[in-house]
Amino acid sequence: MTTHNTPAAAPHTATFTTRSPATGEPIAEHPMNGPEEVSRAIDRARTVQAGWAALPASRRRDHLLRWKKALATGLDTVARTIAEETGKPVGDAELEVVLTLEHLGWAARNAERVLRRRKVGTGLFTVHQRASLVHRPLGVVGVIGPWNYPLYTPMGSIGYALAAGNAVVFKPSELTPGTGVLLAGLFDAAVPEHAGLLTTVTGAAATGEALARSGVDKLAFTGSPGTARKVMAVCAQTLTPFLAECGGKDAVIVTADADLPAAADAIVWGALSNSGQTCAGVERVYAVREIHAELCRLVVGKAQALRTGDTADAAYGPMTLPGQVAIVERHVTGAVSAGARALLGGPESVRAPYVTPVVLADVPEDQAAMTEETFGPVVAINPVADVDEAVERANASRYALGAAVFCRGGREGAAIAARLRAGAVSVNSVLGFAAVPALPFGGSRDSGFGRIHGEEGLRGFTSVQSTTVQRFTPPIALTSFDVPAATRERAVRLARALHRRR
Repeated sequence: MTTHNTPAAAPHTATFTTRSPATGEPIAEHPMNGPEEVSRAIDRARTVQAGWAALPASRRRDHLLRWKKALATGLDTVARTIAEETGKPVGDAELEVVLTLEHLGWAARNAERVLRRRKVGTGLFTVHQRASLVHRPLGVVGVIGPWNYPLYTPMGSIGYALAAGNAVVFKPSELTPGTGVLLAGLFDAAVPEHAGLLTTVTGAAATGEALARSGVDKLAFTGSPGTARKVMAVCAQTLTPFLAECGGKDAVIVTADADLPAAADAIVWGALSNSGQTCAGVERVYAVREIHAELCRLVVGKAQALRTGDTADAAYGPMTLPGQVAIVERHVTGAVSAGARALLGGPESVRAPYVTPVVLADVPEDQAAMTEETFGPVVAINPVADVDEAVERANASRYALGAAVFCRGGREGAAIAARLRAGAVSVNSVLGFAAVPALPFGGSRDSGFGRIHGEEGLRGFTSVQSTTVQRFTPPIALTSFDVPAATRERAVRLARALHRRR
C-alpha cells in the first residue's frame, strides 16, 4: 500500500484500489483519509509553513528549483505513474511533466519580483504619507485536483501557492492518487528541511469535503460545475476563499482565408489528444461556409488515420473515467438522431473503455453535443455565414474557458479573439496559452472563476496588506477633532475647485 507523504493512518483505516483504465487490473492501494487525517495534515502544514514563510524569497526559490530538478530527474517515473493511472500514452504523460516543469520554474523565479513590497502614489491631502502594499502568504492552501491532467493542472495551484510562501495540502482524484503521493514524496526528498510543506491526502469525495471543511486559508478546485457548487457551499460556511476551474466547451473559429491544413491538424490534436479529456480542448468548430466542406474533409482524413488503444503506436488511450463513456455516447447518439451528419464514426465508435474518433457536422445548436462538455474524442464542425455569426455562437455557451481562431493574419485573429468571452484564446494554434507560464489561465460562467499561472496566479495565493507611514505633520490635519471648522471648510473648497477641473 502506498503511504509515503500521506498522513499517518489509523490501524483500521479503509483503503481503496486504483485500477488501470485500459485493463481494469489493480494498480495500488491507498488509504481513504478522513477528517482526522486531513486535520493532522493541516496542523503539520501550519507548523512547517511558518518557517517557509520566514525564509527570504531567494531561499524559497532555490528550494523550489531543487524540487524542479528532482521532478526532471525522475521524469520517467513520474510519467509512467501518470500513464498507468490515466491510461494516456507515455509520450503524452512526458509532455505533461515537461509543461509542469516550465510552470514551476517560472513561479519559483518570479515570485520575489511579483510579490515584493512596492510603493504607491498618494494624493493631495495625503502627501504627508508614504504608502506601500505587500502580498503576504495566506497560510495553508487546499488543492483538489482532477484526473485528466493529474500533475500539470493541480501544479498550477500547488507550485504557485508554494512560491508565494504557503503550505499545501493536496487531495488528488481518487483515480490518480499515486501521482499526488509521488509529487509530495519528491518534494520531501528534495527539500527535507521543509518536509510536510506539501502533503497529499487520498480518498474520494468525503476526503475532499473534509479538506473543504478543515479551515484551510484558500481552496483551489478543479472539476465539474456541479461538484464545484457543492464544494463552494461548504467553503461558504467558513468564508473560505475558493478558486474554481470547471471545464469548458471550447470553440474554434476558422475564417475563409485561414491555412486549412494547419487548422485541421490543430483541431484534430485539440479534440482527440488525451482521448478528448482536456478542459480547454476543442469541442466545437465554426467554419465559414465557403471552406466548411474542405475543412471537414481535412479533419476526417487526419482523424481516421489515428490508432486508439494501449499499444505503443496509439494516438490516445482509453477513457480514464468509466462513467464518461456513457456521456460521450449520449451526446453522439443525440446529435445524430437530431439530424447531424456523422462524417467519421458515430454511436458505434463507443466501445468501452475506448472511443474511436468521431467527427460530426451540422449539429443543431441546442443539442447536448454543442451545449454540454462532452470530454471525449468528439468534435462538431458547423458552418456559419461569417465571422460575426461564429463569434455569436462561440459566445452563446454557458462555458467560457478557452478558444482558438484560425485566420490569415495575427492582427485579424487578435481582433476576433478580443470579441470572445473565453478566458484564454490562441490564434493560429490551439492551447498555445497553456505552455506560457506568464499567462494567467481560468474562465467565467460555468467554467469557474479565479486564475492560476502567471502573476495573477501568484497573487491569487496571497493576501494584500496596505501600509501608510506618516512622514511629517500635515499642514491641514483632517483626521483630528482639533481641526478648526474654518480650516476644514478651506480644505473642502480647495478639493471642490480641483475636482471640478477636467
